[in-house]
Amino acid sequence: MNTEKTLIRGARVLGGPARDVLVDGETIAEVGTGLSADGARVVEAEGQVLLPGLVDLHTHLREPGREDSETVLTGTRAAARGGFTAVHAMANTFPVADTAGVVEQVWRLGRESGYCDVQPVGAVTVGLAGKQLAELGAMHESAAGVTVFSDDGKCVDDAVIMRRALEYVKAFDGVVAQHAQEPRLTEGAQMNEGVVSAELGLGGWPAVAEESIVSRDVLLAAHVGSRVHICHLSTAGSVEIVRWAKSKGWNVTAEVTPHHLLLTDELVRSYDPVYKVNPPLRTRDDVLALRAALADGTIDCVATDHAPHPHEDKDCEWGAAAMGMVGLETALSVVQHTMVDTGLLDWEQVAERMSFRPARIGRLTGQGRPVSPGEPANLTLVDPAYRGRVDPAGFASRSRNTPYRGNELPGRVTHTFLRGRATVTDGKLA
Repeated sequence: MNTEKTLIRGARVLGGPARDVLVDGETIAEVGTGLSADGARVVEAEGQVLLPGLVDLHTHLREPGREDSETVLTGTRAAARGGFTAVHAMANTFPVADTAGVVEQVWRLGRESGYCDVQPVGAVTVGLAGKQLAELGAMHESAAGVTVFSDDGKCVDDAVIMRRALEYVKAFDGVVAQHAQEPRLTEGAQMNEGVVSAELGLGGWPAVAEESIVSRDVLLAAHVGSRVHICHLSTAGSVEIVRWAKSKGWNVTAEVTPHHLLLTDELVRSYDPVYKVNPPLRTRDDVLALRAALADGTIDCVATDHAPHPHEDKDCEWGAAAMGMVGLETALSVVQHTMVDTGLLDWEQVAERMSFRPARIGRLTGQGRPVSPGEPANLTLVDPAYRGRVDPAGFASRSRNTPYRGNELPGRVTHTFLRGRATVTDGKLA
């Protein structure tokens, strides 16, 4: 059990006035001014923003099966470096996390790593094949206590299977997180369908392939009275559908990735496979619609969709390259750049969208809690004045497929605390 004391001095709690925060063991003991504590380690945090530990609803840790891309250990180290104290590990591993045994294995690996909490996401269907429901109840009843289910990487495109899944998880307040991609509309697709795809001669991925599934699934969730979560929402049309569903009072939530808040399909003109991702980078108008929707609460949260790949799967021609990009270590900087520095969100709202809400959607207890006495000391200190160029050579992740290589981004996580124990100190892994 952690018995350390830490005094964080002069931090702007959720971006507000400077406060001292005393951590005693695993919990926050006091928040105030002029605090002192004998024997406490002191962290001078003047000018820095103190946030609750970040929570990611959408992380690919690749273990078991693709340890050449990432492991639970390297992925949680990357998460800690990015300010995260909890991540949800997606089910598209080898073997697929579609049984109690596999989700418990991932959960135990997370506990052993000690860098952040790992909450496994269970597959909706056996082998992600979309044909037969996986052991949803057994995964929920397992030691891992799974409440989020997703075939992410593939869409649950069969409406009957999706309805059955929504009905099943309703019994224990679970949620189905849908990868919205109508497969018949995206056969051979390589990038966003539009002007750029036409000029480059690359197969187009139409916005309607996402929007048609989002439309169907919000209607199904309303019909069943269950919870649906839309993964990596990427189009202005999807925003309007989710906004309409929420206006009806339906139990619909949605996430956006940092890269869809910043990057556009114009980057594909370089033919650099680092920009190849699922769903694809969209247009400038889509990016602006996503930012506005995150600001007004239509989109509930930011999720990284951290998708590590070994260099041979990315350092190749566009058509052969894998889809996905790493994101845990740059997420908060991209959100500061696109949302805070533009005046769309303040730091308290960042905490809402990157900690409080994702923890609520994932039904995580002990994460996404207020920075208040008696609460678990899951905390992140960020220096918003920092400016630096992204150098993937220094990443904790095993993979380097970042679209931000060499780009200057603001903000740096200086400290991360998991239940009072430092996992990152002065920007370095503890």
